[in-house]
Amino acid sequence: MSQQLTQIVPLSQPVDIGDEVAAFSSEVEAEIDWHRAKYPLLRSAILPLMFIVQRERGYLDPPGVAYLAKRLKLRITDIWEVATFYSMLHTEPVGKYHIQICKTLSCKIMGEPAITDHICNRLGIKPGETTADGRFTVSLVECLGSCGTAPMFQIGFDYHENLTLARVDQILDSLAA
Repeated sequence: MSQQLTQIVPLSQPVDIGDEVAAFSSEVEAEIDWHRAKYPLLRSAILPLMFIVQRERGYLDPPGVAYLAKRLKLRITDIWEVATFYSMLHTEPVGKYHIQICKTLSCKIMGEPAITDHICNRLGIKPGETTADGRFTVSLVECLGSCGTAPMFQIGFDYHENLTLARVDQILDSLAA
């Protein structure tokens, strides 16, 4: 029998994001250097550096991703795979207030559909959309680990739990101020 040679195919395919590379102030570069120094393997610094780039640029845009690949000596694909895995990392612009509504079982049973409908009706958008003024984005996300206090959503890094329609209105009103 003849042995058939097979071509080794990488697990991930290359991502083309263009040639532009982001630039940052000396203060941000110093912060990035501080984080890089904490990790013996540069690859391990991906997440903290992604948060810095996202904070500075509003989201992980192509030039920001190219910057991270260059600084960490990784392929753009390596950065992109991480960026697209986590719901707290954004590869598209999001509003000032990103409302991430948990859509999994506990939240769904405890009233997530009514919460989602209420928020979307009040803001005039659907999940995945941003208000025209750029203030609010609504996303439905997988479990945020707060099943005992469902339904819940996260705005930025703040959890809002045991939601009712009245509580949602209070939260949205506080953000409008």
